[in-house]
This record gives sequence, structure tokens and C-alpha cells, in this order.
Amino acid sequence: MRANLSILITAVLLVFTQSACSQQTRKMKLNPLTPAEQAVILHKATERPFSGEYENNYAKGTYVCKRCDAPLYRSESKFDAHCGWPSFDDEIKGAVKRIPDADGKRTEIVCANCGAHLGHVFLNEGFTPKNIRFCVNSISMKFIPDKVMTEQEKNQETAYFASGCFWGTQYYLMKAPGVISTTVGYMGGHTKNPTYKEVCTGETGHVETTEVVFDKTKTSYDALVKLYYETHDFTQVGGQGPDIGDQYRSVVFYTSENQKHIVEKYIGILTEKGYKVATILRLAPEFWKAEDYHQEYYEKKHGTPYCHIYRKIF
Repeated sequence: MRANLSILITAVLLVFTQSACSQQTRKMKLNPLTPAEQAVILHKATERPFSGEYENNYAKGTYVCKRCDAPLYRSESKFDAHCGWPSFDDEIKGAVKRIPDADGKRTEIVCANCGAHLGHVFLNEGFTPKNIRFCVNSISMKFIPDKVMTEQEKNQETAYFASGCFWGTQYYLMKAPGVISTTVGYMGGHTKNPTYKEVCTGETGHVETTEVVFDKTKTSYDALVKLYYETHDFTQVGGQGPDIGDQYRSVVFYTSENQKHIVEKYIGILTEKGYKVATILRLAPEFWKAEDYHQEYYEKKHGTPYCHIYRKIF
């Protein structure tokens, strides 16, 4: 009697578990599948050997589930097992679930996120030191190549400067030789994606900031720091000219230790010249782009800054 009751409870739990998993999968955003993809991914068929798209793909990138886009394998784990299907000797942690086949002879592998059939896993074949082979159907996956930086991108660097109203900060920096682009926005606060109106309350903690993307072969971070200091009153605390408030502080947000050291160098030079530098130096947090009407404001209005004036110091 107890044995029968135990079997009944186990069966009920299994039904509930399968039902919950099914409901969870239905709620998931799943990609539409072609009939050929359905045959493998949903009905566990196997694509013909040596016919898959990724059998001989050795580009750098990530293989993701065709059904739900969950990352499964990295290209570094792929190897040629001469079996006709993509083979990997490692998975992205927690990405793949193993299920014994009904006949007990093989172990099926499925996407741990959505349950899509991937293929089978084999042990102790000696192909690689890890001694494991995930044999996967190409049709069960999508390949996302790693972004390859162009020579132009390798020469680019990003800087963040705050010196009062960002209209004036951008006005000078966007005209500097070697600058590729400038964008005004907000940094350093405690709320996400703030509006100008919210920043102006002084309650978000953000600073009006200009993002500068520049070409390192045509200018330098040193040159931009010099221009930054030569176009605002870096001795003023809590504002800039008539603009008073935390959003108008003099702040440099650095993206690397090298940038930090360069700013510290110029703060030291200015201090030696007798200036009391109020600039705050902070590691760059997330940059939130400001509203479109703030971008290149003086260019649109055909005007000039009212509180940013160039004066040579260095």
C-alpha cells in the first residue's frame, strides 16, 4: 500500500513539474522555427552529418540556442572530432542540461533555458584533455561573431568632461582638432536615464557632462584636458558663472588609470601656478544622453557660450 502511494505521489509531482515547465516555456519569448528546425529542436531528429552550417566554422564568437537565444558554447571550446557535427569540449556554465536517453545508451543534451534539443554528449573519447564531447546539431544553434574592432575604432578613445552648462562645454570640445563626435548628457547621479527637468531639481545627483570621442592619432587626452581647463572657471565650487547648483560642478570622469593620472598631472600644474582647483575626479559611471534639443545647442542657435570663455593657461 505504501509503495503504491509513493508511486502515486511521484507521478503527481512529475505531472505538476512538467506542467510548470511547460507554462514557463510558453511565457518565454521564443523564436519562430522552420519545419526543418522543428524536426530537430522539438522532435529530436538529427541533421545529416557533414551538412550543418557550423561544422567547419572556427570564427571567434558565441553559439546560442536557435529557439531562445540563450548562450550555449564559446568558440574557444569548439574542436574538430571528424564526426560530421559541431563538437565542443565545454559549455557555458549552466547552459546545457543532460538527460539520459530512454534506452540508457546515450545522454541527450538540451538547452537549460527552453529545453530545445541540441544533440548528445559523450565522455572518455580522448579527443581533448577535457575528455568530453558535446555533439551538437548546427540547426539547433545560431552563431554570434565577436565584434572585430576596425583600425579606426582601435584609434578611438572616449573622455567625459563636466564644466558647468554642457552647452558651453560641448561648444569648445566639438571644435577641437581630432575630435570625432561629442554628446551631452548626465553622469554621476543615482537615478537611471534622468530627464533635464529631473536633473534641475538637484535631487538626482547628476552632473551635466559632455562625452568626447576622439582620434588618438590626431590629438591626445592631454590636449583635451588642457582645453577643458582653459575654457571654464575650475576654481568655482558648486556652479559655473551664473549657473549655480550641483549639476554645474567641475568634474572629470575618467575611464582608465591613464586618464586619471593625466588629470592629476594637470591639477598639480595648476596648483603650482597658484590656482585652487575645485575639479572633482571620479571614475566614469554610466552616461545618460540628454534630450535632442540640448545637442550642439549653440550651433543650432548660432550663438556663443555665456559662461565659457577661452583663455590660454598652458
